[in-house]
Amino acid sequence: MTAVDPLLSIRGLNMRFGGVKALTDVSMDVAPGSIVSIIGPNGAGKTTFFNMICRLYEPSAGQIRFQDRDLLHCKPHDLAGQGISRTFQNLALFRHGTVVDNLLVGMHAHLKSGVFGGAWYWGRTSREECMARERVETIIEFLEIEEIRHQPVSTLSYGLQKRVELGRALATQPKLLLLDEMVSGMNHEETEDIARFVLDLRDELGITVLMIEHDMDVVMDISDTVHVLNFGCMIASGTPAEVAGNPAVVEAYLGVAKS
Repeated sequence: MTAVDPLLSIRGLNMRFGGVKALTDVSMDVAPGSIVSIIGPNGAGKTTFFNMICRLYEPSAGQIRFQDRDLLHCKPHDLAGQGISRTFQNLALFRHGTVVDNLLVGMHAHLKSGVFGGAWYWGRTSREECMARERVETIIEFLEIEEIRHQPVSTLSYGLQKRVELGRALATQPKLLLLDEMVSGMNHEETEDIARFVLDLRDELGITVLMIEHDMDVVMDISDTVHVLNFGCMIASGTPAEVAGNPAVVEAYLGVAKS
């Protein structure tokens, strides 16, 4: 794959729920090493779009290719091994597990030892667990959560829990990270921390980020490209400045200034 080839390529994506058109002829490319945002009003089809990429929904029509591989031939549980990971708008952590326990779950796709190896805990099994724990410690340091590594997730603030969920997604070693409303419900300081981490994901770890986000300050500050959905249709694409100045976007999403 050359630098100019898209990491993720979407063509003519359509989704119907009975007589309801959730998405209509949506196409986009996500370049490697970029931060791409999808914005739009509630009900515009953003999460449906993510669910199709993650193979939770079967498109009515269209193509989804990742690293030139047809994702429509993949099962949802195959995606972590392919290099795609996701966070959810609603927390989906093991609340009674510690931070380390939750991050280790993300390493599962990369552990190859079977039942017998796990029972005896020797050879490759032991080496794999050491590797997994080293990886987890690297993520903990990256996300600056060293002091809470052994705390149960249920005792943490909402912002820290979101950070742990991001860490678990990173533990799968993704090439493409899908972030669904990552800063929703966070205060200003927590939001700034997550925005900084997302930039570091791209700049330091080389991870491509595709995110759904309502916080327009975050979108405009860190995105390379912004795509706008409205009623399931793509109405604008471009740089943050181009999208912010697009009359169709202003009317559909940002609001029309009153005279």
